[in-house]
Amino acid sequence: MSAFKLRIVFASLIAATLALMLLDIAIGAVDIPMSDVWKSLTGGNVDPSTSLIVRHIRLIKATVALLCGMALSVSGLQMQTLFRNPLAGPYVLGISSGASLGVAIMLLGSAWLGISSPLGIVTAAWIGAASVLLAISAVSTRIKDIMVLLILGIMLSSAISAIVQMLQYLSHEDALKSFVIWTMGSLGEVTGPQLAILAAAVSAGLLVAIATIKPLDILLLGEQYARTMGLNLRRSRMIIILSTTLLAGTVTAFCGPIGFIGLAMPHVARAITRRADHRVLLPASALVGAIVLIGCDLVSKLLVLPINSITALVGIPVVIWVVLSNKSFSA
Repeated sequence: MSAFKLRIVFASLIAATLALMLLDIAIGAVDIPMSDVWKSLTGGNVDPSTSLIVRHIRLIKATVALLCGMALSVSGLQMQTLFRNPLAGPYVLGISSGASLGVAIMLLGSAWLGISSPLGIVTAAWIGAASVLLAISAVSTRIKDIMVLLILGIMLSSAISAIVQMLQYLSHEDALKSFVIWTMGSLGEVTGPQLAILAAAVSAGLLVAIATIKPLDILLLGEQYARTMGLNLRRSRMIIILSTTLLAGTVTAFCGPIGFIGLAMPHVARAITRRADHRVLLPASALVGAIVLIGCDLVSKLLVLPINSITALVGIPVVIWVVLSNKSFSA
């Protein structure tokens, strides 16, 4: 694809992102005219209640959808390149399972001790995700084969899932219900102060991801070639894993496990741009992920369904297409 066509593609993606954000803010339990939405966002003269809904509720949720879509898609792209596996996702190293374990322990403890808070649940999810990262990091210092590391990550995720199931079995009914709701994913539970933390962590993860563009391009040609090019594989691997944890771990901590965006959207970005260069793929994946997750949020509001069910219905056909098409990963 030529540079001119790429500019058109990115301009279209940015325009679609902004348009969907405005539409997401306008549509809800009470529909708000687009003119009032614009006035609320730009400080125009509008009803105070409308301004409150737009600026302090819906704008926060739309921003969360934007950040989470970008974070999950970029982390998925990194994992697919690192493992050279088109079916690798941002939770392949057990980040989601670690976060789930932290939340399960927090909710079970709240039932026993009578303590619970949204920030506590987020912190527990972050600690769980970070603990898995530390375990994988320790193992990666001894294992050079990235596919072995992938298998170990899957096994660790399965073991953590088993522990979570045992905690669910032992938990009280209220705690179990809260945990099940958390696993469905939600973009509407993030408050203004929490959004500041979410935005800072995701921004840091995206900045780290930008620093991995050159190593990711080299890794596309294989680890042996990367070594001949003088790439420090262990260091590059750790930076990529750090970025993925910041991105996917933060999203999971604040919004629960949101599936298929990280797995499917990088493939959509490849299909749109027809490029393997991560200088193109990384921003394209971020925009595509944001567009799709904002769109899924719109559909979930209209149908009154959990966000995870919508992302699955959108992502599964893409994954099936990837499997059936059997295209070269680097194409």
